[in-house]
Amino acid sequence: MNVISTSLEGVVILEPRVFEDARGYFFESFSQREFDEKVRPIRFVQDNESRSSRGVMRGLHYQRMPHTQSKLVRCTQGCVVDVAVDIRHGSPTFGQHVAVELSAENHRQLFIPRGFAHGFAVLSDIAVFEYKCDNFYAPASDAGISLLDERLDIDWRMPVADALLSEKDLHHPLFDEAPADFHIDDRLY
Repeated sequence: MNVISTSLEGVVILEPRVFEDARGYFFESFSQREFDEKVRPIRFVQDNESRSSRGVMRGLHYQRMPHTQSKLVRCTQGCVVDVAVDIRHGSPTFGQHVAVELSAENHRQLFIPRGFAHGFAVLSDIAVFEYKCDNFYAPASDAGISLLDERLDIDWRMPVADALLSEKDLHHPLFDEAPADFHIDDRLY
């Protein structure tokens, strides 16, 4: 597994070693030992999967303390642009984001630590998206930021006017109006 740093500390891209031959390919999609050594010690407790069509946007989601989550995400069918936004007040990268293309072809994964909001937009006809989470879903701690907020300057690589969003995602607050749920000094792990 190759670990690629991004402009946001702790947010990393994972590229597996893919072995291809005439039969197809094989790769190890997750190794607890290698992840703990190369990224951070973690214990994932819940796996989720979503299936979405072209133009669907999901996010920007996070969970408040004490149920905050790290996520390791990948696209196993199709292609998405995946985004992590630093929402830790006091962080030198507060309000900044990274956007990474994840696809069934590139096999990349993105690790989003606690203290970041996460979302994605579907660029292919269909996308199957998988999440590994290090904390269980807690509806009372569920929160979000509008993925349409122009202040974030996210290039979703699709016309957002045509995007399909859930009712919940349509009503998330703008970044500057969102509650200060995290601070850089919080002990998130």
